[in-house]
Amino acid sequence: MLFNSLEFAIFLPTVFLLYWFVFNKSIRLQNAFIVVASYFFYACWDWRFLFLIALTSVSSWYSGYLIKYFSNSSHKKSNNKKEKSVLICNIVLNISILVFFKYYNFFTESFASFFTLFGKELNISTLNIILPVGISFYTFQAIGYSIDVYKGKITATDDIIAFLAFVSFFPQLVAGPIERATNLLPQFYRQRTFNYNESVDGLRQILWGLFKKIVVADNCAITVNQVFSSYQEQTGFMLASAAIFFAFQIYCDFSGYSDIAIGTAKLFNFKLMRNFNLPYFSRDVAEFWRRWHISLTTWFRDYIYIPLGGSRVNRYKTVANTFIVFIVSGFWHGANWTFILWGVYHALLFLPLILLNKNRKHLNNVAENRLLPSTKELIQMIFTFILVTIGWIIFRAENMPQAITYISNIFNASLFTVPSYGKMQYLINISAIAFLIIIEWLQRNKQHSLEIKGTGLFKHRAPRFALYYFLVVCIFYFIGEEKVFIYFQF
Repeated sequence: MLFNSLEFAIFLPTVFLLYWFVFNKSIRLQNAFIVVASYFFYACWDWRFLFLIALTSVSSWYSGYLIKYFSNSSHKKSNNKKEKSVLICNIVLNISILVFFKYYNFFTESFASFFTLFGKELNISTLNIILPVGISFYTFQAIGYSIDVYKGKITATDDIIAFLAFVSFFPQLVAGPIERATNLLPQFYRQRTFNYNESVDGLRQILWGLFKKIVVADNCAITVNQVFSSYQEQTGFMLASAAIFFAFQIYCDFSGYSDIAIGTAKLFNFKLMRNFNLPYFSRDVAEFWRRWHISLTTWFRDYIYIPLGGSRVNRYKTVANTFIVFIVSGFWHGANWTFILWGVYHALLFLPLILLNKNRKHLNNVAENRLLPSTKELIQMIFTFILVTIGWIIFRAENMPQAITYISNIFNASLFTVPSYGKMQYLINISAIAFLIIIEWLQRNKQHSLEIKGTGLFKHRAPRFALYYFLVVCIFYFIGEEKVFIYFQF
């Protein structure tokens, strides 16, 4: 069930009405209804994989229960090992499931390819494995809970219904944000009351998310798919244009999903973490990674980078830790060497900043308290965007030779040759991107681009409603065949 589908347009208000008017007698009843609604939502993808969510949920809940039991026992010394063993068993179980479904064929094919370098052909068969949608997201969310319980950051819950709801909460089940138990799980314990202002704000965020997905991302995808499928025949101009369009496609597609997820959660009086914070207004790559896919970036930081020693070790270990995190991040995105190369590429961009202690130079919003950026800030943003876009070419390519050929073919005389075909689609893409940039720039100090709290672009009713109508018209004009969100494959 897609957020941009008719089915979801029926599902959401139905769940909303039942949640607030039928199952509002108790918190436990509401939580149980969320579990049923979330499992139904996921079953619309493929009901056969519901047992994986249930297995991940139950194993993680039980591991937390056991860790709490051992930690409360009088034999503290011997039980420390038991707690750690329980944690490791749960992590191994869930990572094994993830690796099998997501990486089995990749490892098998790579193993066979390695032996062909020595002239030996291995007759190894692969399996026709279907990747369960959202498995990387809910697996990391469940594992994070076990680690937090082990570290004492949160007390293990005895309420399995609340925990099942926490892992399967349908707005963020398929593509995040990857929520921390310390933030989301306690919200399933408290009494929830309908908040009109928060709900209306959620609807605004849903509207902006749909605009980003349907109007910007899906239109850019038309050009991107055409160019990447025939990249060897394209001019440098079209290759560069498609790379830029893909940068906005993946941003609007994924951040659009996050906006819809966060906005939907507000309708049920839940607050999810912000997952994107205007990453293309970043002044260096370090700032970009603080603003892009925040829930995953901070997950890797807290559960891998810092436990490895982070940057508080010698330079060699700092370099190693940086490469480990970015390579794991690349590998998390998919079973392809292009993702690993993409991770290595960003590690190389990030290293100079961290070694020179400049990785936390830009912590505030660009052009704070000013309408326009300075010349220096503008150059920094453009340069950072170019570096990131080169990385997106590697990310989008089907294999490494395609990525290398694509990038090298950009830099020739045809880079300045404007083609005579596809001008209307090109104009639509440029117009949609320009409108997006203007709104997000003017609203850059808000939690989302249609937020009206405090002062800002939409504090007056007339321009606010004019924008709403414009967005709705654009969405209905461009809506057509339902297109899957890019990050569903991860």
